[in-house]
Amino acid sequence: MIGIELFISPLLAGRIRCMGCVPEDMYKPAFPRPTTLRERKMLHLHSKFTWPCIILSALTLAACNNGDDDDGPSLDDRLRTEIDAQGLTGDPGALRNLPSIDDPIPALGRVLFFTKGLGGDEDSACVSCHHPLLGGGDDLALSIGVGAEEPDLLGPGRVHREDAVEWDGGPPVPRNAPTTFNTGYWDSVMFHDGRVESLGKTPNANGDDGDGIRDPDTEFGVANPDAGDNLAWDQSRFPVTSPEEMRGFEFAAGESNEELRSQLVARFQNDAWLPLFQEAFDSGEDAEMLITERTIFEAIGEYERSQEFSESPWAAYVQGDEDAIKKAAKRGALLFFRSVSEGGTYCVQCHSGDAFTDELFAVMAFPQAGRGKGDGDDGDEDFGRFRETGDAEDLYAFRVPTLLNVAATGPWGHAGMFATLEQVVRHHLDPADSIDDYFTNFDSNLALLEYSGYAIQSENAESNTRKALAQLQANRELGLDNVRPVDVDLSDGQISDLVAFLESLTDSRVDDADALSPWIASDANDDPNPDGLRVEAIIR
Repeated sequence: MIGIELFISPLLAGRIRCMGCVPEDMYKPAFPRPTTLRERKMLHLHSKFTWPCIILSALTLAACNNGDDDDGPSLDDRLRTEIDAQGLTGDPGALRNLPSIDDPIPALGRVLFFTKGLGGDEDSACVSCHHPLLGGGDDLALSIGVGAEEPDLLGPGRVHREDAVEWDGGPPVPRNAPTTFNTGYWDSVMFHDGRVESLGKTPNANGDDGDGIRDPDTEFGVANPDAGDNLAWDQSRFPVTSPEEMRGFEFAAGESNEELRSQLVARFQNDAWLPLFQEAFDSGEDAEMLITERTIFEAIGEYERSQEFSESPWAAYVQGDEDAIKKAAKRGALLFFRSVSEGGTYCVQCHSGDAFTDELFAVMAFPQAGRGKGDGDDGDEDFGRFRETGDAEDLYAFRVPTLLNVAATGPWGHAGMFATLEQVVRHHLDPADSIDDYFTNFDSNLALLEYSGYAIQSENAESNTRKALAQLQANRELGLDNVRPVDVDLSDGQISDLVAFLESLTDSRVDDADALSPWIASDANDDPNPDGLRVEAIIR
């Protein structure tokens, strides 16, 4: 059947689109109804219309065929035009010098990434919040780093101990854990607020361009000579300094980050760890000389940089396989790339390039819950990039995330408060309407994220979120470029198409335990356990 559009005179100020007459498979759900918490983030409330309808108008009748014009370029031809205009290659790593997990230094990094020996209280590791089998994150809205009831239980089911320091019944970490996948693709900033920042921002350099890297150990805009050679290396130096993530609230209390790291390094300067460092760095030096802050965090950074996962169906399509993605994803891609005046959403304005991010900061007013970063009157707000720059326009702005593997890296948002990609899409299209709906149905939205022993702190969630929305609207009025300038009205079917496109950006390997096994420290990889503190991950 064909769809019929009714255009009413401007005097009647309306346009009615018949969405009933469309191919039956256009809005077919991409996934079955979820039965576990892990599956909930894949839930997309696609609409399916199967009843025929005809709307007649004495003014205008216009037929549409949902994406293919019989008399114009094909859907593939139109999409190829957009791909060429964006200069996409389908390979964001093509011009980068990234290590293999089989290289000796990343292999050492794997062992270090999994040891709780880098946690102040020896109860958390890097992998506690960033496991490969959990999308390079932890599948939680907000992480539980230190003080977990079962330190080796990762993801949903992980609970903060009631006798832990700073326990309040909710997760202690105030932000959602970003994925470590494709860490080597970042050239400008790391973390949601960009507090680790390349001063040169040279494309394809990952910060290794000679201009230096600024981080929390130096003043804003000032390079840290101890930052390491690239962004991943420097970023890996800071989770160990966070009381909520790895440091704990009592270990090296009151000491500087430098002193804290020195105390951690001393744990590794022994004969148990020495052979691993000697092999990785091809050195015969003794433990005190070889095992240093520099070599520990270089190894972890190189392990993260080896996590390159960008062989998605979309990448295959860009490189010429027109059957790699379905029509719904192709229609969604057209919406994604086209401007609003052309009937699209122009998501590519921020999510640009083969890595789908411009690495800038945007005020999106995603729901704010959790402990917050100590900002605002009650301390449970998160001012985002403003915390680094002090610029008013950066209030509530957060780093534009990559969309690579986005279907596997939820929950979404800086506080992880969206459980489905459809929620994320709808929020981008109309933040005010999204927030109204989110808090009207707040209990049911929280239920998608919470479980026994994991109650997200939310007393001021709505008021804090609406402050961010007010900032977004103020930035719009000022014409600032860190907000979407207008809302966009799409049909349920078009939203489903956008979700289908986003799903096509995910590398199938990130949901394949066998494919991910090289990045998991284990006896199967002949990995030693020098301190007996390896996380033997339990994932439910």
